[in-house]
Amino acid sequence: MDAPFEITLQIVLAVLAGITAQVVGEYLKVPSIIFLLLFGIGLGGDGFGLIHPQDLGVGLEVLVSLSVAIILFEGGLNLELKELGQVSNSLRNLVTTGVFITLVGGGMAAHWLGEFPWSLSFLYASLVVVTGPTVINPLLRQVKVDRKVATLLEGEGVLIDPVGAILAVVVLDIILSGDTGPLYILSGLAVRLGIGALIGGLGGGLLALFLKQAKFLSEELRNLVVLAGLWGLFGLAQIVRSESGLMATVISGLVVRALSVPDERLLRRFKGQLTILAVSVLFILLAADLSIASVFALGKGALFTVLVLMFAVRPLNILSCTASSDLNWRQKLFLSWIAPRGIVSASVASLFAILLTERGISGGDAIKALVFLTIIVTVLAQGLTARYLARFLKVAIERPGNGAVIVGCNALSLLIARMFKEAGEPVMLIDTDAEACAQAEQENIPVRISSALDEGVLEEAGIALAGTFLVITNNGEVNAVVAQQAQESFQPPHVLAVFPESTQTSGNPSPKASPKTAKTSLPKVPLPVLPLKAWNNRLSEGTVRLGETLLRSKGAVMQRAHLRALMRSKDMMPLLIKRDDQLWVALTEDDWQPGDRIVYLLHDPKPKLLQRLSGGSRPNRLTVETVPAVEEVPLPTPVIESKPPLPPTEVPPENKLGSKPKP
Repeated sequence: MDAPFEITLQIVLAVLAGITAQVVGEYLKVPSIIFLLLFGIGLGGDGFGLIHPQDLGVGLEVLVSLSVAIILFEGGLNLELKELGQVSNSLRNLVTTGVFITLVGGGMAAHWLGEFPWSLSFLYASLVVVTGPTVINPLLRQVKVDRKVATLLEGEGVLIDPVGAILAVVVLDIILSGDTGPLYILSGLAVRLGIGALIGGLGGGLLALFLKQAKFLSEELRNLVVLAGLWGLFGLAQIVRSESGLMATVISGLVVRALSVPDERLLRRFKGQLTILAVSVLFILLAADLSIASVFALGKGALFTVLVLMFAVRPLNILSCTASSDLNWRQKLFLSWIAPRGIVSASVASLFAILLTERGISGGDAIKALVFLTIIVTVLAQGLTARYLARFLKVAIERPGNGAVIVGCNALSLLIARMFKEAGEPVMLIDTDAEACAQAEQENIPVRISSALDEGVLEEAGIALAGTFLVITNNGEVNAVVAQQAQESFQPPHVLAVFPESTQTSGNPSPKASPKTAKTSLPKVPLPVLPLKAWNNRLSEGTVRLGETLLRSKGAVMQRAHLRALMRSKDMMPLLIKRDDQLWVALTEDDWQPGDRIVYLLHDPKPKLLQRLSGGSRPNRLTVETVPAVEEVPLPTPVIESKPPLPPTEVPPENKLGSKPKP
């Protein structure tokens, strides 16, 4: 088997194994890094022997560098500066003071418990000061926690990665050169971080400016321009000063996010997909190169080193760095537990092991084994217990939420918001038209006059805790985009976007608003086609009644058929579902169950006619009532079977000659 095909086969197997591990992790709702490590070790030299990363030669180092650049850029791109400002002091302490606490504590534990020389002990500690977005972000997607806690963990994971990687390089330089002065460490860190921040800031600004001006670029080419740009900035920073490229990628991602480039959501999705692919391939290759024998050869002292790092160094780090913050003890305890190590630790440790071996310095493989042991223990212990600990400490955001965030101010949305408010649940209306929001403000319904395309507006409106997110403006395409964006960013329990039915002379929906098109354009979010304008007019004219009905278990088939018939005739539209103590918007038949109470609107022109005849006025405030037209389910007409007619030749017995008539 020739070398090119062998290398191709290695990459193909790594991609297949990595994506399979991601799928298994997603299905089981556990961190996928667990299965990436298991699959990598299983396919490596200590397993089936199918993947041999050493065959890649220097290509492995190139692959690691470019992949880590993508991962850190994506991490910076996902950080919101406004949210970071809420925890800026604690975050600053974590990436400065916290780094040195972990460096000193981890080094002492590795020396006294793991019996490593001081030089290798501090090299190990420098490799594990990082946490990383590749583990933290998937964990926070599965475990919804308090926003401050999540922001602090996300910010630490992204910003500490380049700091830790550069610190590790400086420590390695000290080992190789023998220069142990503290000034050397500080100057090495400052120069690399400064150069990376400068190149990343300027380059990210120029990249964002180009994306804003180059409106001729297609979506696909725009994403590739960003990919080429981030690799270009990474390479430039590496040329100016080695290992400054990581900081450049993080800062450029932060700048691009802060300057709000066009199609930012699509860009983040593309970079997120690249990150998943990069993490999958890297972990498989790096884990396949791990020797299980070297891990067991470390002895019990190595395990005690990791435990001290988890149960002593990390809590001390959090307590010191968040002492002046407004975080409570529950939040601090959760932060003290969550610090899983990820791809940056694994990749840098693997490269350092190779470099130390080439320089004739023993201990490189042992350091790599200890770093991977740290990754395995922290990911397993913290990844599998994070959900339960968050619930126990009451820092988890329990789903489903309550209340609603509604985009679009009109008669129908105002009615829905009013019902949420009367039910004692939080509600927020969002619209760019101040005049349309005037009625809601008069009724003391909270309103934000802003654009729902801004995720910061949705965050401030309380979407993270809302049970329903409804988009009901007059523009169906805008509704679809806003709802999809909210679904991807916040995952509310119930997301609904209304596609207003086009008013034509024929009365049929336009092709754009057909249900088939709506479903194809937005597969994850329900997009019912409704005559929004007609219902708003009916509400304004007072030709509707607000009713509530109970879905019965007895006769459920006939009751549902009756309700569907009213909905098809467009005389009825369900609004809300009440189930147990939950309330959410459902403008169509939305998984109805026996025992649900359906609040609906029914078109009834009679009140308008009576109003005209009496010359009086009808109150604008609708009250929930029981409407007989909805409650009285028409029963099917019984079919009476008649006796079949007798054949013409046959005569009834009583009419035969000689027979006696019946009395």
